[in-house]
Amino acid sequence: MRFQILNTLLHLLAFYMGAGIGSFLNVVIYRMPLDISVNNPKRSFCPSCKYKIPMWQNIPLLSWLLLRGKCANCGGKISIRYFLVELLTGVMFYAVFLKISGEYAPGGNPWLMIQVWGPHVLCLWVFMSLLISGTFIDIDHFILPHRITIGGTVLGVLASWWVPALVAETTHTRGLLISLASAALGLGGLWIVVELGKLAFGKVNHRQKPAFLKSASPLMCRVMGKIMGSEWLDGSEKWSVVQESEEQPPIVSIGRKKMEWGDIFGRDSDFMVVTCDDLKVNDRTWQNVTVTMWSEKLVVKSKDSSEEFPLEGVTTLHGKVSQVVIPREAMGFGDVLFLMMIGSFCGWQAVLFTIFAASVIGTLFAIVPRLLGKAEWSAKIPFGPYLALGAALWVFYGPPIVAWYVSKTMWR
Repeated sequence: MRFQILNTLLHLLAFYMGAGIGSFLNVVIYRMPLDISVNNPKRSFCPSCKYKIPMWQNIPLLSWLLLRGKCANCGGKISIRYFLVELLTGVMFYAVFLKISGEYAPGGNPWLMIQVWGPHVLCLWVFMSLLISGTFIDIDHFILPHRITIGGTVLGVLASWWVPALVAETTHTRGLLISLASAALGLGGLWIVVELGKLAFGKVNHRQKPAFLKSASPLMCRVMGKIMGSEWLDGSEKWSVVQESEEQPPIVSIGRKKMEWGDIFGRDSDFMVVTCDDLKVNDRTWQNVTVTMWSEKLVVKSKDSSEEFPLEGVTTLHGKVSQVVIPREAMGFGDVLFLMMIGSFCGWQAVLFTIFAASVIGTLFAIVPRLLGKAEWSAKIPFGPYLALGAALWVFYGPPIVAWYVSKTMWR
């Protein structure tokens, strides 16, 4: 009876410790991109009224439910994501505990070898915390802070030295060396991730129908457009960028379709390339030019010249176009560093598995919305969350998946 009580308490502790860490991760996710210290102020505060939340109103999971997702001071809405991050972290911590303690103590008594599996679980808890915080920061801000990626890599190298089993080694020295080599492989996987990621994200491409589709049926044109990631223009279409007021962001129009500014220029590196039959910028006009536009400037190129205009001084911008391309780069350098961190914790096999799994998952998340006519859904998700999901899959299922795949593909 005493053992059952202690065993139940251990299971509850693993889950609720994760939920408590999830509460801290919410602080990290909110403050770190805004360059606010996670220690000052020490207590969490309401995003609306800045009321410092007392400890008894900040109990993981329970407080959000009891307060019905509202601030006790001002009644302002507290996003359900705070609850979900706590729940997700609790579930991941508990899953790690079950998996690792079960491997070391298959008889069902995790207390017997807690001194052996305990460090392994602790290291993976740190790893899961880094994956979760990086994922939600990337979704919100399209960045992966160096304190998570580079700092996480340092932690991963130290963890692999302390617990060599993280990278499938048995000695501290080999654990350290494999971790460093795997981190380097993750960093060097930049071009692989870029090329495979392009399959997932592709690009927004409005262009005139190719010759082989000129006489095709409307249904065939739509199907080929979905497959090729293109929307067909009927000849030259009107294109314009209009800002109705200073309080509202500009709207980009391509024929009858309108696109919000933030959907195109989510990051500083995002840009748009427009092939124009004619173009007007303020009181200037051109014919047969290419316009490359970023969030703060545009460049007009013709055969003989190139001119640059800051968007702040542009009041009129429209023309007729034959093609509009908005490249969707699969990743930024932060994603590369994220992959480096994954390698430092999990080893070189995890790097390769994560690249492949993230690309497959990203492709599925891109194809399904595109077939439903909602391609913008996948465009709003950066590549970091797919890498995090691929790494989590490796921790729980990676080696068995690889073993199954090898058994099915080996020459017999």
